[in-house]
Amino acid sequence: MHRPQPTAAFLPTTPEEMDRLGWRALDVILVTGDAYVDSPFIGAAIIGRVLAAEGFRVGIIAQPAIDDDRDIARLGAPRLFWGVTGGSLDSMVANYTPLLKRRRQDDLTPGGVNDRRPDRASIAYTNLIRRYFKQTVPIVLGGIEASLRRLSHYDYWSDRMRRSILCDAKADILIFGMGERTALLLARALQNGGEWRDLPGLCHLATAPPAGYLRLPCHDAVAGDPAAFEEMTRAFYAHSDPLTASGLTQQQDTRHLVCNPPAPPLSAHELDAAHELPFQRETHPFYAPLGAVRALDTIRFSLVSHRGCYGGCRFCAISVHQGRTVTSRSQDSLLREALRMTHHPLFRGVIGDVGGPTANMFGIECRRKLQRGSCPERGCLFPSPCPQLRVNHAPQIRLLAALRQVAGVRKVFVASGLRYDMVLADRNHGERYLRALVRHHVSGQLKVAPEHTCDDVLRLMGKPPFALLQRFRKRFADLSREEGRRLFLTYYFIAAHPGCSDGHMTRMEADVARELGLMPEQIQIFTPTPATWSTLMYRTGRDPFSGDALFVERTLRGKTRQKARVTKGHGGSPAGRKRKRPRADRSSPPG
Repeated sequence: MHRPQPTAAFLPTTPEEMDRLGWRALDVILVTGDAYVDSPFIGAAIIGRVLAAEGFRVGIIAQPAIDDDRDIARLGAPRLFWGVTGGSLDSMVANYTPLLKRRRQDDLTPGGVNDRRPDRASIAYTNLIRRYFKQTVPIVLGGIEASLRRLSHYDYWSDRMRRSILCDAKADILIFGMGERTALLLARALQNGGEWRDLPGLCHLATAPPAGYLRLPCHDAVAGDPAAFEEMTRAFYAHSDPLTASGLTQQQDTRHLVCNPPAPPLSAHELDAAHELPFQRETHPFYAPLGAVRALDTIRFSLVSHRGCYGGCRFCAISVHQGRTVTSRSQDSLLREALRMTHHPLFRGVIGDVGGPTANMFGIECRRKLQRGSCPERGCLFPSPCPQLRVNHAPQIRLLAALRQVAGVRKVFVASGLRYDMVLADRNHGERYLRALVRHHVSGQLKVAPEHTCDDVLRLMGKPPFALLQRFRKRFADLSREEGRRLFLTYYFIAAHPGCSDGHMTRMEADVARELGLMPEQIQIFTPTPATWSTLMYRTGRDPFSGDALFVERTLRGKTRQKARVTKGHGGSPAGRKRKRPRADRSSPPG
Protein backbone atom coordinates (compact mmCIF):
# COMPACT_ATOMS: atom_id res chain seq x y z
CA MET A 1 0.00 0.00 0.00
CA HIS A 2 1.26 3.44 -0.90
CA ARG A 3 -1.10 6.38 -1.23
CA PRO A 4 0.03 9.88 -2.14
CA GLN A 5 1.31 11.98 0.74
CA PRO A 6 -0.83 14.92 1.89
CA THR A 7 -0.19 18.17 0.09
CA ALA A 8 -1.03 20.27 3.16
CA ALA A 9 1.83 21.77 5.12
CA PHE A 10 0.80 20.10 8.41
CA LEU A 11 -0.75 16.78 9.28
CA PRO A 12 -4.49 17.43 9.78
CA THR A 13 -5.95 18.18 13.17
CA THR A 14 -9.39 19.42 12.07
CA PRO A 15 -12.23 18.02 9.90
CA GLU A 16 -11.80 20.96 7.52
CA GLU A 17 -8.22 19.93 6.78
CA MET A 18 -9.36 16.37 6.11
CA ASP A 19 -12.00 17.70 3.68
CA ARG A 20 -9.39 19.73 1.80
CA LEU A 21 -7.31 16.57 1.43
CA GLY A 22 -10.31 14.58 0.30
CA TRP A 23 -10.04 12.21 3.26
CA ARG A 24 -13.19 10.74 4.76
CA ALA A 25 -11.33 8.83 7.48
CA LEU A 26 -7.85 8.57 8.96
CA ASP A 27 -5.76 5.44 9.31
CA VAL A 28 -4.04 6.60 12.49
CA ILE A 29 -4.84 9.32 15.00
CA LEU A 30 -2.04 10.40 17.34
CA VAL A 31 -3.05 11.93 20.68
CA THR A 32 -0.30 13.81 22.48
CA GLY A 33 0.28 15.74 25.69
CA ASP A 34 2.40 18.31 23.82
CA ALA A 35 1.24 21.07 21.54
CA TYR A 36 1.34 20.04 17.90
CA VAL A 37 4.65 21.52 16.89
CA ASP A 38 5.70 20.14 13.51
CA SER A 39 9.35 19.52 14.31
CA PRO A 40 11.70 16.52 14.26
CA PHE A 41 12.31 17.23 17.96
CA ILE A 42 8.68 16.30 18.81
CA GLY A 43 7.85 12.60 19.04
CA ALA A 44 4.26 12.69 17.77
CA ALA A 45 5.29 14.86 14.81
CA ILE A 46 8.10 12.57 13.71
CA ILE A 47 6.01 9.39 14.10
CA GLY A 48 3.20 11.03 12.17
CA ARG A 49 5.52 12.19 9.39
CA VAL A 50 7.15 8.75 9.05
CA LEU A 51 3.75 7.05 8.77
CA ALA A 52 2.50 9.69 6.33
CA ALA A 53 5.59 9.25 4.15
CA GLU A 54 4.56 5.60 3.71
CA GLY A 55 1.09 6.59 2.54
CA PHE A 56 -0.88 6.27 5.78
CA ARG A 57 -3.45 8.96 6.52
CA VAL A 58 -2.45 10.40 9.87
CA GLY A 59 -4.04 13.07 12.04
CA ILE A 60 -2.92 14.61 15.32
CA ILE A 61 -4.99 15.73 18.31
CA ALA A 62 -2.86 17.72 20.73
CA GLN A 63 -3.66 18.22 24.41
CA PRO A 64 -7.35 17.29 24.15
CA ALA A 65 -9.79 18.39 26.84
CA ILE A 66 -10.54 15.39 29.04
CA ASP A 67 -13.93 16.48 30.37
CA ASP A 68 -15.90 16.10 27.11
CA ASP A 69 -15.55 14.91 23.50
CA ARG A 70 -15.08 18.26 21.74
CA ASP A 71 -11.44 17.47 20.92
CA ILE A 72 -11.08 13.71 20.98
CA ALA A 73 -14.01 13.08 18.65
CA ARG A 74 -13.48 15.81 16.10
CA LEU A 75 -11.57 13.61 13.63
CA GLY A 76 -13.78 10.56 14.07
CA ALA A 77 -12.28 7.13 14.69
CA PRO A 78 -9.15 5.85 12.92
CA ARG A 79 -9.18 2.73 10.74
CA LEU A 80 -6.01 1.13 12.16
CA PHE A 81 -5.07 2.43 15.62
CA TRP A 82 -4.99 5.28 18.08
CA GLY A 83 -1.49 6.33 19.12
CA VAL A 84 -1.31 7.85 22.61
CA THR A 85 1.67 9.62 24.15
CA GLY A 86 2.08 11.75 27.24
CA GLY A 87 4.47 13.94 25.24
CA SER A 88 8.16 14.70 25.21
CA LEU A 89 8.36 14.27 29.01
CA ASP A 90 6.76 11.87 31.44
CA SER A 91 3.64 13.83 32.35
CA MET A 92 4.34 13.65 36.08
CA VAL A 93 7.83 15.09 35.55
CA ALA A 94 6.29 17.78 33.34
CA ASN A 95 3.64 18.65 35.92
CA TYR A 96 5.50 18.48 39.26
CA THR A 97 8.79 19.63 40.70
CA PRO A 98 10.95 17.20 42.71
CA LEU A 99 9.35 18.74 45.82
CA LEU A 100 5.92 17.70 44.46
CA LYS A 101 4.76 21.25 43.79
CA ARG A 102 2.71 21.87 40.69
CA ARG A 103 4.75 23.43 37.89
CA ARG A 104 3.26 26.67 36.65
CA GLN A 105 4.95 26.69 33.27
CA ASP A 106 5.03 24.20 30.42
CA ASP A 107 7.25 25.07 27.46
CA LEU A 108 5.33 22.65 25.23
CA THR A 109 1.90 24.15 25.92
CA PRO A 110 0.68 27.20 23.96
CA GLY A 111 0.94 30.28 26.12
CA GLY A 112 3.39 28.55 28.47
CA VAL A 113 0.85 27.99 31.26
CA ASN A 114 0.78 24.43 32.57
CA ASP A 115 -2.96 23.92 32.34
CA ARG A 116 -3.51 21.49 29.45
CA ARG A 117 -1.44 18.35 30.15
CA PRO A 118 -3.23 16.00 32.59
CA ASP A 119 -1.44 13.96 35.21
CA ARG A 120 -0.64 10.45 33.93
CA ALA A 121 -1.55 11.69 30.49
CA SER A 122 -1.30 8.33 28.74
CA ILE A 123 -3.86 6.86 31.13
CA ALA A 124 -6.11 9.94 30.94
CA TYR A 125 -6.15 9.97 27.13
CA THR A 126 -6.76 6.24 26.85
CA ASN A 127 -9.71 6.55 29.24
CA LEU A 128 -10.97 9.47 27.19
CA ILE A 129 -10.92 7.43 23.99
CA ARG A 130 -12.65 4.47 25.68
CA ARG A 131 -15.36 6.77 27.03
CA TYR A 132 -16.43 8.10 23.65
CA PHE A 133 -15.47 5.19 21.36
CA LYS A 134 -16.82 2.09 23.05
CA GLN A 135 -15.81 -0.39 20.37
CA THR A 136 -12.70 0.84 18.63
CA VAL A 137 -9.46 -0.15 16.99
CA PRO A 138 -6.39 -0.84 19.16
CA ILE A 139 -5.06 1.89 21.43
CA VAL A 140 -1.26 2.00 21.27
CA LEU A 141 0.84 3.71 23.94
CA GLY A 142 4.18 5.25 23.00
CA GLY A 143 6.70 7.92 23.91
CA ILE A 144 8.95 8.25 26.93
CA GLU A 145 6.13 7.85 29.47
CA ALA A 146 5.30 4.44 28.00
CA SER A 147 8.97 3.42 27.64
CA LEU A 148 9.88 4.12 31.26
CA ARG A 149 6.71 2.59 32.67
CA ARG A 150 6.44 -0.53 30.53
CA LEU A 151 7.23 -2.90 33.41
CA SER A 152 6.30 -2.72 37.08
CA HIS A 153 7.91 0.46 38.33
CA TYR A 154 8.38 2.69 41.35
CA ASP A 155 6.24 5.82 41.07
CA TYR A 156 7.68 8.68 43.12
CA TRP A 157 4.49 10.77 42.96
CA SER A 158 2.36 8.13 44.68
CA ASP A 159 5.31 6.57 46.57
CA ARG A 160 4.38 3.05 45.55
CA MET A 161 5.07 0.38 42.99
CA ARG A 162 2.70 0.56 40.04
CA ARG A 163 1.85 -2.02 37.42
CA SER A 164 2.87 -1.67 33.80
CA ILE A 165 1.22 1.40 32.32
CA LEU A 166 -0.25 -0.92 29.69
CA CYS A 167 -2.37 -2.46 32.46
CA ASP A 168 -3.22 0.78 34.26
CA ALA A 169 -4.21 2.54 31.04
CA LYS A 170 -6.17 -0.46 29.75
CA ALA A 171 -4.57 0.02 26.36
CA ASP A 172 -3.98 -2.78 23.86
CA ILE A 173 -0.37 -2.33 22.75
CA LEU A 174 2.72 -0.46 23.98
CA ILE A 175 5.60 0.61 21.75
CA PHE A 176 8.80 1.41 23.63
CA GLY A 177 11.92 3.20 22.53
CA MET A 178 12.15 5.50 19.52
CA GLY A 179 9.19 3.92 17.83
CA GLU A 180 9.32 4.85 14.14
CA ARG A 181 10.18 1.36 12.89
CA THR A 182 7.77 -0.50 15.18
CA ALA A 183 4.91 1.93 14.53
CA LEU A 184 5.35 1.51 10.79
CA LEU A 185 5.49 -2.29 11.00
CA LEU A 186 2.41 -2.28 13.23
CA ALA A 187 0.47 -0.08 10.81
CA ARG A 188 1.36 -2.38 7.92
CA ALA A 189 0.38 -5.48 9.90
CA LEU A 190 -2.98 -4.02 10.92
CA GLN A 191 -3.59 -2.78 7.37
CA ASN A 192 -2.92 -6.22 5.89
CA GLY A 193 -4.41 -8.35 8.66
CA GLY A 194 -0.98 -9.69 9.58
CA GLU A 195 0.51 -10.80 12.90
CA TRP A 196 1.86 -8.00 15.08
CA ARG A 197 2.40 -9.57 18.51
CA ASP A 198 6.00 -10.58 17.83
CA LEU A 199 7.18 -7.18 16.53
CA PRO A 200 10.39 -5.90 18.18
CA GLY A 201 9.95 -2.93 20.49
CA LEU A 202 6.38 -3.90 21.37
CA CYS A 203 4.58 -5.02 24.54
CA HIS A 204 1.17 -6.63 24.89
CA LEU A 205 -0.79 -8.67 27.42
CA ALA A 206 -1.40 -12.41 27.18
CA THR A 207 -3.15 -15.10 29.18
CA ALA A 208 0.04 -17.17 29.49
CA PRO A 209 3.78 -16.39 29.33
CA PRO A 210 5.31 -17.12 25.91
CA ALA A 211 7.88 -19.88 25.56
CA GLY A 212 11.51 -18.80 25.49
CA TYR A 213 10.96 -15.45 27.22
CA LEU A 214 12.76 -14.62 30.46
CA ARG A 215 10.29 -14.59 33.35
CA LEU A 216 10.71 -11.62 35.64
CA PRO A 217 9.52 -11.55 39.25
CA CYS A 218 5.77 -10.92 39.21
CA HIS A 219 4.33 -7.52 40.06
CA ASP A 220 3.25 -8.57 43.56
CA ALA A 221 6.77 -9.80 44.34
CA VAL A 222 8.40 -6.63 42.98
CA ALA A 223 5.95 -4.45 44.93
CA GLY A 224 6.64 -6.20 48.22
CA ASP A 225 10.29 -7.28 48.08
CA PRO A 226 13.21 -4.91 47.36
CA ALA A 227 15.35 -7.89 46.30
CA ALA A 228 12.78 -8.82 43.65
CA PHE A 229 12.72 -5.22 42.41
CA GLU A 230 16.50 -5.31 42.10
CA GLU A 231 16.38 -8.65 40.28
CA MET A 232 13.83 -7.26 37.82
CA THR A 233 15.90 -4.12 37.19
CA ARG A 234 19.05 -6.14 36.53
CA ALA A 235 17.24 -8.28 33.98
CA PHE A 236 15.69 -5.20 32.40
CA TYR A 237 19.10 -3.62 31.78
CA ALA A 238 20.75 -6.91 30.79
CA HIS A 239 18.18 -7.33 28.02
CA SER A 240 18.08 -3.79 26.67
CA ASP A 241 20.38 -4.24 23.67
CA PRO A 242 18.64 -5.34 20.45
CA LEU A 243 21.56 -7.60 19.46
CA THR A 244 21.58 -9.66 22.65
CA ALA A 245 18.21 -9.18 24.38
CA SER A 246 15.78 -11.91 25.22
CA GLY A 247 12.08 -11.19 25.40
CA LEU A 248 10.79 -10.51 28.91
CA THR A 249 7.53 -11.51 30.53
CA GLN A 250 6.05 -10.49 33.87
CA GLN A 251 2.83 -11.53 35.54
CA GLN A 252 0.59 -8.56 36.26
CA ASP A 253 -2.36 -9.76 38.34
CA THR A 254 -4.09 -12.47 36.27
CA ARG A 255 -2.39 -11.63 32.95
CA HIS A 256 1.15 -11.72 31.64
CA LEU A 257 2.95 -8.73 30.22
CA VAL A 258 4.89 -9.75 27.11
CA CYS A 259 7.79 -7.41 26.33
CA ASN A 260 9.50 -8.26 23.06
CA PRO A 261 13.21 -7.53 22.51
CA PRO A 262 13.97 -3.89 21.61
CA ALA A 263 13.77 -2.80 17.99
CA PRO A 264 17.12 -2.16 16.31
CA PRO A 265 17.96 1.53 16.13
CA LEU A 266 17.38 3.30 12.84
CA SER A 267 20.33 3.19 10.48
CA ALA A 268 22.07 6.44 9.59
CA HIS A 269 20.23 6.41 6.26
CA GLU A 270 16.86 5.90 7.96
CA LEU A 271 17.57 8.62 10.51
CA ASP A 272 18.53 11.00 7.70
CA ALA A 273 15.32 10.23 5.85
CA ALA A 274 13.15 10.78 8.94
CA HIS A 275 14.69 14.16 9.72
CA GLU A 276 14.47 15.35 6.12
CA LEU A 277 10.71 14.95 5.96
CA PRO A 278 8.83 18.23 5.30
CA PHE A 279 8.61 19.55 8.87
CA GLN A 280 7.27 23.10 9.08
CA ARG A 281 9.17 23.98 12.30
CA GLU A 282 6.07 25.81 13.54
CA THR A 283 3.04 25.30 15.74
CA HIS A 284 0.01 24.10 13.81
CA PRO A 285 -2.19 27.13 12.96
CA PHE A 286 -5.13 25.59 14.84
CA TYR A 287 -3.17 25.87 18.12
CA ALA A 288 -1.10 28.98 17.37
CA PRO A 289 -3.84 31.44 18.51
CA LEU A 290 -3.65 29.91 22.00
CA GLY A 291 -0.19 31.43 22.49
CA ALA A 292 3.45 30.90 21.73
CA VAL A 293 5.08 27.54 22.40
CA ARG A 294 8.29 28.47 24.20
CA ALA A 295 10.13 25.30 23.22
CA LEU A 296 10.11 26.52 19.63
CA ASP A 297 12.60 29.23 20.55
CA THR A 298 15.11 26.45 21.24
CA ILE A 299 14.27 23.80 18.66
CA ARG A 300 13.04 25.72 15.60
CA PHE A 301 16.51 26.26 14.13
CA SER A 302 18.45 23.46 15.80
CA LEU A 303 19.79 20.24 14.29
CA VAL A 304 19.62 16.72 15.70
CA SER A 305 22.98 15.26 14.71
CA HIS A 306 22.61 11.89 16.41
CA ARG A 307 20.42 9.72 18.60
CA GLY A 308 21.16 7.51 21.60
CA CYS A 309 23.55 7.84 24.53
CA TYR A 310 26.14 5.51 26.06
CA GLY A 311 26.95 7.87 28.94
CA GLY A 312 25.45 5.51 31.49
CA CYS A 313 24.40 8.17 34.01
CA ARG A 314 22.40 6.14 36.50
CA PHE A 315 19.78 8.81 37.15
CA CYS A 316 19.07 9.44 33.46
CA ALA A 317 16.29 7.87 31.41
CA ILE A 318 17.66 8.76 27.96
CA SER A 319 19.42 5.46 27.39
CA VAL A 320 16.30 3.58 28.52
CA HIS A 321 14.27 5.32 25.83
CA GLN A 322 16.73 6.08 23.03
CA GLY A 323 19.11 3.19 23.64
CA ARG A 324 22.84 2.88 24.39
CA THR A 325 23.84 2.81 20.72
CA VAL A 326 24.58 6.15 19.09
CA THR A 327 23.41 6.51 15.50
CA SER A 328 24.83 9.57 13.75
CA ARG A 329 23.33 11.25 10.73
CA SER A 330 25.39 11.85 7.63
CA GLN A 331 27.05 15.20 7.16
CA ASP A 332 25.36 15.64 3.78
CA SER A 333 21.90 15.21 5.32
CA LEU A 334 22.62 17.75 8.05
CA LEU A 335 23.91 20.23 5.48
CA ARG A 336 20.74 19.81 3.42
CA GLU A 337 18.60 20.41 6.51
CA ALA A 338 20.60 23.50 7.40
CA LEU A 339 20.17 24.84 3.87
CA ARG A 340 16.39 24.35 4.09
CA MET A 341 16.39 26.30 7.36
CA THR A 342 17.83 29.31 5.57
CA HIS A 343 14.62 29.54 3.49
CA HIS A 344 12.39 29.78 6.58
CA PRO A 345 10.97 33.32 6.86
CA LEU A 346 12.04 33.63 10.51
CA PHE A 347 15.61 32.38 10.06
CA ARG A 348 18.19 35.03 10.91
CA GLY A 349 21.34 33.11 10.13
CA VAL A 350 21.83 31.37 13.49
CA ILE A 351 21.67 27.61 14.05
CA GLY A 352 21.00 27.42 17.77
CA ASP A 353 22.30 23.91 18.42
CA VAL A 354 23.93 20.95 16.72
CA GLY A 355 23.74 17.95 19.00
CA GLY A 356 21.80 15.19 20.66
CA PRO A 357 21.46 13.84 24.19
CA THR A 358 25.20 14.55 24.49
CA ALA A 359 26.66 16.99 21.98
CA ASN A 360 30.03 15.36 21.39
CA MET A 361 28.98 11.75 20.82
CA PHE A 362 28.39 12.51 17.14
CA GLY A 363 30.32 10.09 14.94
CA ILE A 364 31.70 8.13 17.90
CA GLU A 365 30.60 4.55 18.53
CA CYS A 366 32.24 1.26 19.46
CA ARG A 367 32.60 -1.13 16.53
CA ARG A 368 32.47 -4.11 18.84
CA LYS A 369 29.13 -2.93 20.27
CA LEU A 370 27.69 -2.50 16.78
CA GLN A 371 28.56 -6.12 15.97
CA ARG A 372 28.05 -7.90 19.31
CA GLY A 373 25.95 -5.62 21.48
CA SER A 374 26.72 -3.62 24.62
CA CYS A 375 29.19 -5.08 27.10
CA PRO A 376 27.37 -6.54 30.11
CA GLU A 377 30.30 -6.05 32.47
CA ARG A 378 31.14 -2.36 31.96
CA GLY A 379 29.90 0.93 30.56
CA CYS A 380 31.32 2.81 27.61
CA LEU A 381 32.43 5.81 29.71
CA PHE A 382 32.24 4.64 33.31
CA PRO A 383 34.37 4.25 35.34
CA SER A 384 36.54 5.60 32.49
CA PRO A 385 36.22 5.74 28.70
CA CYS A 386 36.64 2.23 27.29
CA PRO A 387 39.63 1.81 24.93
CA GLN A 388 37.31 0.05 22.46
CA LEU A 389 35.25 3.24 22.09
CA ARG A 390 38.07 5.11 20.29
CA VAL A 391 36.92 8.62 21.07
CA ASN A 392 37.50 10.78 17.99
CA HIS A 393 36.03 14.27 17.62
CA ALA A 394 37.28 14.72 14.05
CA PRO A 395 33.86 13.98 12.46
CA GLN A 396 32.18 16.67 14.55
CA ILE A 397 34.95 19.16 13.80
CA ARG A 398 34.38 18.57 10.08
CA LEU A 399 30.60 18.81 10.46
CA LEU A 400 30.70 22.11 12.33
CA ALA A 401 33.18 23.56 9.84
CA ALA A 402 30.95 22.54 6.92
CA LEU A 403 27.85 24.03 8.56
CA ARG A 404 29.65 27.34 8.95
CA GLN A 405 30.06 27.43 5.15
CA VAL A 406 26.35 26.98 4.33
CA ALA A 407 25.11 30.04 2.44
CA GLY A 408 22.87 32.11 4.69
CA VAL A 409 24.29 30.71 7.95
CA ARG A 410 26.15 33.26 10.09
CA LYS A 411 26.62 31.34 13.34
CA VAL A 412 26.48 27.70 14.41
CA PHE A 413 26.28 27.02 18.13
CA VAL A 414 26.58 23.89 20.26
CA ALA A 415 24.05 24.37 23.05
CA SER A 416 23.62 20.73 24.09
CA GLY A 417 25.73 19.64 27.04
CA LEU A 418 28.97 17.79 26.34
CA ARG A 419 31.01 15.11 28.09
CA TYR A 420 34.26 16.72 29.16
CA ASP A 421 35.75 13.33 29.99
CA MET A 422 35.44 12.42 26.31
CA VAL A 423 37.19 15.63 25.26
CA LEU A 424 40.06 14.88 27.63
CA ALA A 425 40.22 11.24 26.47
CA ASP A 426 40.66 12.25 22.82
CA ARG A 427 44.40 12.80 22.65
CA ASN A 428 44.42 13.30 18.88
CA HIS A 429 41.52 15.69 18.35
CA GLY A 430 40.14 16.74 21.75
CA GLU A 431 42.20 19.92 21.95
CA ARG A 432 41.31 20.89 18.38
CA TYR A 433 37.63 20.22 19.05
CA LEU A 434 37.60 22.37 22.18
CA ARG A 435 39.42 25.18 20.39
CA ALA A 436 36.88 25.05 17.56
CA LEU A 437 34.06 25.34 20.10
CA VAL A 438 35.72 28.26 21.84
CA ARG A 439 36.50 30.05 18.59
CA HIS A 440 33.23 29.51 16.72
CA HIS A 441 30.50 27.57 18.51
CA VAL A 442 29.97 28.89 22.06
CA SER A 443 27.61 31.84 22.19
CA GLY A 444 28.65 32.76 25.71
CA GLN A 445 28.17 29.68 27.86
CA LEU A 446 29.12 26.05 27.36
CA LYS A 447 27.04 23.50 29.26
CA VAL A 448 28.59 20.70 31.28
CA ALA A 449 26.97 18.45 33.86
CA PRO A 450 29.38 17.35 36.60
CA GLU A 451 26.33 16.75 38.87
CA HIS A 452 28.44 16.68 42.06
CA THR A 453 31.97 17.23 43.34
CA CYS A 454 32.29 14.33 45.83
CA ASP A 455 33.70 11.25 44.14
CA ASP A 456 31.78 8.75 46.27
CA VAL A 457 28.49 10.36 45.15
CA LEU A 458 29.74 10.63 41.56
CA ARG A 459 30.47 6.88 41.58
CA LEU A 460 26.86 6.17 42.54
CA MET A 461 25.72 8.48 39.74
CA GLY A 462 27.97 6.81 37.18
CA LYS A 463 29.79 10.10 36.55
CA PRO A 464 33.53 10.84 36.14
CA PRO A 465 35.61 12.12 39.07
CA PHE A 466 35.67 15.81 39.92
CA ALA A 467 39.37 16.09 39.03
CA LEU A 468 38.49 15.74 35.34
CA LEU A 469 36.18 18.74 35.54
CA GLN A 470 38.99 20.75 37.11
CA ARG A 471 41.33 19.80 34.25
CA PHE A 472 38.72 20.63 31.63
CA ARG A 473 37.84 23.95 33.25
CA LYS A 474 41.49 25.05 33.22
CA ARG A 475 41.92 24.14 29.56
CA PHE A 476 38.67 25.87 28.60
CA ALA A 477 39.77 29.03 30.43
CA ASP A 478 43.21 28.93 28.78
CA LEU A 479 41.75 28.53 25.28
CA SER A 480 39.16 31.26 25.90
CA ARG A 481 41.96 33.60 26.91
CA GLU A 482 44.08 32.65 23.89
CA GLU A 483 41.16 33.24 21.53
CA GLY A 484 40.39 36.58 23.15
CA ARG A 485 36.85 35.55 24.11
CA ARG A 486 35.02 36.07 27.37
CA LEU A 487 33.25 32.71 27.78
CA PHE A 488 31.69 30.84 30.66
CA LEU A 489 30.96 27.31 31.75
CA THR A 490 27.46 26.55 32.99
CA TYR A 491 27.36 23.66 35.45
CA TYR A 492 24.49 21.35 36.30
CA PHE A 493 24.43 19.76 39.76
CA ILE A 494 22.08 17.39 41.59
CA ALA A 495 21.14 17.45 45.27
CA ALA A 496 19.63 14.58 47.29
CA HIS A 497 20.73 11.77 45.00
CA PRO A 498 20.76 8.41 46.83
CA GLY A 499 23.96 8.25 48.87
CA CYS A 500 24.23 12.04 49.12
CA SER A 501 24.10 13.47 52.65
CA ASP A 502 24.11 16.99 54.04
CA GLY A 503 27.83 16.54 54.58
CA HIS A 504 28.35 15.85 50.88
CA MET A 505 26.47 19.03 50.01
CA THR A 506 28.59 21.02 52.44
CA ARG A 507 31.68 19.67 50.69
CA MET A 508 30.17 20.55 47.32
CA GLU A 509 29.57 24.10 48.51
CA ALA A 510 33.22 24.43 49.49
CA ASP A 511 34.40 22.82 46.24
CA VAL A 512 32.41 25.07 43.94
CA ALA A 513 33.45 28.18 45.84
CA ARG A 514 37.13 27.23 46.00
CA GLU A 515 37.61 25.48 42.65
CA LEU A 516 34.92 27.02 40.45
CA GLY A 517 34.54 30.40 42.13
CA LEU A 518 30.79 30.63 41.87
CA MET A 519 27.42 30.05 43.43
CA PRO A 520 25.82 27.59 40.98
CA GLU A 521 22.19 28.21 40.15
CA GLN A 522 21.58 25.10 38.04
CA ILE A 523 21.03 22.73 40.96
CA GLN A 524 18.21 20.25 40.65
CA ILE A 525 16.84 18.00 43.34
CA PHE A 526 16.98 14.37 42.27
CA THR A 527 13.71 13.08 40.81
CA PRO A 528 13.27 9.29 40.93
CA THR A 529 12.01 8.67 37.39
CA PRO A 530 10.86 5.14 36.54
CA ALA A 531 13.32 2.53 35.20
CA THR A 532 16.63 4.11 36.27
CA TRP A 533 19.30 2.61 38.53
CA SER A 534 19.16 5.65 40.80
CA THR A 535 15.44 5.14 41.32
CA LEU A 536 16.16 1.55 42.34
CA MET A 537 18.64 2.93 44.90
CA TYR A 538 16.05 5.42 46.13
CA ARG A 539 13.44 2.73 46.60
CA THR A 540 15.67 0.07 48.21
CA GLY A 541 18.22 2.20 50.07
CA ARG A 542 20.96 -0.04 48.67
CA ASP A 543 23.75 0.27 46.10
CA PRO A 544 22.96 -2.54 43.62
CA PHE A 545 26.57 -2.66 42.43
CA SER A 546 28.34 -2.99 45.79
CA GLY A 547 25.52 -4.21 48.00
CA ASP A 548 26.20 -1.43 50.52
CA ALA A 549 23.41 0.31 52.39
CA LEU A 550 22.87 3.92 51.32
CA PHE A 551 21.63 7.02 53.04
CA VAL A 552 18.58 8.25 51.11
CA GLU A 553 17.06 11.65 51.80
CA ARG A 554 13.32 11.06 51.48
CA THR A 555 11.82 14.08 53.25
CA LEU A 556 10.93 17.20 51.29
CA ARG A 557 12.45 19.33 54.04
CA GLY A 558 15.71 17.41 53.86
CA LYS A 559 15.85 17.70 50.08
CA THR A 560 15.25 21.43 50.28
CA ARG A 561 17.98 21.71 52.91
CA GLN A 562 20.48 19.86 50.72
CA LYS A 563 19.88 22.20 47.81
CA ALA A 564 19.99 25.26 50.06
CA ARG A 565 23.41 24.31 51.41
CA VAL A 566 24.86 25.27 48.04
CA THR A 567 22.43 27.79 46.61
CA LYS A 568 22.21 29.83 49.80
CA GLY A 569 25.70 29.34 51.10
CA HIS A 570 25.17 27.21 54.22
CA GLY A 571 27.83 25.12 55.86
CA GLY A 572 30.30 27.57 57.36
CA SER A 573 32.79 27.54 54.48
CA PRO A 574 33.90 30.70 52.66
CA ALA A 575 31.05 30.09 50.21
CA GLY A 576 28.65 30.66 53.08
CA ARG A 577 29.56 34.31 53.39
CA LYS A 578 27.08 36.58 51.71
CA ARG A 579 28.69 38.08 48.70
CA LYS A 580 27.78 38.65 45.09
CA ARG A 581 28.69 35.74 42.86
CA PRO A 582 28.70 35.24 39.10
CA ARG A 583 25.98 32.99 37.77
CA ALA A 584 28.43 30.97 35.71
CA ASP A 585 32.13 30.26 35.74
CA ARG A 586 34.05 33.21 34.32
CA SER A 587 36.60 31.35 32.25
CA SER A 588 38.29 34.48 30.95
CA PRO A 589 39.17 36.59 34.00
CA PRO A 590 39.06 40.37 33.75
CA GLY A 591 42.30 41.89 32.53
